[in-house]
Formats: sequence, C-alpha cells, structure tokens
Amino acid sequence: MPELPEVETVRRGLIPAMEGVRIARVTAHRGDLRFPLQKDFAARLAGHVITGLGRRAKYLLADLDSGDVLLMHLGMSGSFRVMQGDNGKIPAVFHHPRSENRTHDHVVFEMGNGAVISFNDPRRFGYMKIVPRADLEGEPFLRALGPEPLGNAFDAAMLAQACAGKKTSLKAALLDQRVVAGLGNIYVCEALFRAHLSPKRQASTLATKSGAPTDHAVRLVAAIRAVLNAAIEAGGSSLRDHRQTSGELGYFQHSFQVYDREGEPCRTRGCRGTVKRFTQNGRSTFWCPSCQK
Repeated sequence: MPELPEVETVRRGLIPAMEGVRIARVTAHRGDLRFPLQKDFAARLAGHVITGLGRRAKYLLADLDSGDVLLMHLGMSGSFRVMQGDNGKIPAVFHHPRSENRTHDHVVFEMGNGAVISFNDPRRFGYMKIVPRADLEGEPFLRALGPEPLGNAFDAAMLAQACAGKKTSLKAALLDQRVVAGLGNIYVCEALFRAHLSPKRQASTLATKSGAPTDHAVRLVAAIRAVLNAAIEAGGSSLRDHRQTSGELGYFQHSFQVYDREGEPCRTRGCRGTVKRFTQNGRSTFWCPSCQK
C-alpha cells in the first residue's frame, strides 16, 4: 500500500493540473470503489474550484470553493493519470508507459484548464468521499490519526509520550496510525535501521520513567524525518503499483538500506552483520541484528 512519500508525490504531481482550477465535469464509471460513492458525488464537484490540494497521512484532501473537501485514498493499487491538452500526452519527459486499457479508470475529472485526470484502481481498495470542511475533524477516517511525522508538532517528546508504557514492539507502535500518521512497513524498517534500533525493542523504552524522551526517541525522530524526506525527493518507492501522476517511477527503492535486502551485508560502516528478515505482526521485517539494538 502506498505510504506517506508516495501519497505526497502524487499530491505534488496533481497540483499543477488541479489546484486553483475549476472542475468542469466528473464521470464516475461505477457507483462504488472500496465503498459506495455518494449519490450526488459528481454533482457536488462539477463547477467548483479546487482551492487547495493537501495531504493528511495517506489521504489526499482537495478543498473546494463550495466549502466541501474531497477526501481520496489510493488503497493498494490506486493511481492518478494526468493527460494534458488535446494531444493527450502525459506531462513528463521520461515516464513508465501506462496501459491503454481504461477498464479500471473508475473516476475521471475533466478540468477547466483542459487536463483530464483519471483515477485508476484495479483492486478497488481506494475510495473517495465528499466531506464538509466543518465536519472534517470528526470524519471517522481522520479523527484518530496521530501527528504528521514531517510536521512541526512531531518531536521526540511527542513520540515518547505516545509510546510511554506501551508493551508492544517499537515497530508495531510506529505502524499504529494513532501514534504517528502515514508510516508503513517500508519506511518503518528503514527508519529503525537508520536509528540503529531493533524492531523488537519495547516501545516504552523511548520514554524515561518520568515520561521524558530518551536518546532513542531523539534518534528515531531524526531518522523518520530523514527517510521520509529522502523518499519524497526520490518520488517514492515503486515496488508494485506505485507510479507518479506523470507515469514516472519512484526511485527510492534503489536507496533501501535494509528493506528487501535479506541475506545481504549490512551497510552500516564497520558492521559485519547480515540483513535478516522475520515476520512481525503479519508483515516482513528487515533488520540487522548486529547493529540494531
């Protein structure tokens, strides 16, 4: 499933075609994705200007001049394709060619600037929902989310407070969207490696008995920020379904230090360990037992 860097990459790719632009027409080729679309879905969008395109965790949020917000989630295989102008070319110099099969183009936005934006989702785990801006904080999909890991409020003290007293593993705590929003399996593995912390470590060790952040928490916050920023700069990771809106691949998978590198030498300078894999909470965890403690 796309994680924060992939969703942020998609957001940045959609901004030139959508932000500040009027939606001329919306076509829903089916009445449901993961959940049924609202009966007035297309009517509530057509004719309105997208005043801002934001992101909350793994969700895209398009603010409309009507006071509504279009909430969008990519699911496991969802992607947006942006076609510009009459010639229908994808706006990128180098791109991964997309299939010409439009069977899975479930929702199509025709914009006032001539752009045509198609949401393609073969597995249909993605979803869209229109929510009044005034009701957004109470929206069930968003209200339990923790802080944004790249936001100013996220720091060692906040992470320590969220993990204080938790008997679960550190990896499981980081995957809990109530602790920190937007992280998934790939970037948790990478961040723990950069911070030299074991995924098996108890989450409560990020806080002292008084609740203050330990050095582990300080290192981990820095590692989370660093790995997410690097991944966004690379356009995310293209392991299976992720493509940028231009069709271009994300390239962060070429920078993985530990994820999907089972059996390879650890890349930490001076470490002679080997990357191992084990199943943790139903997910593959990659780590170096020698330098992650």
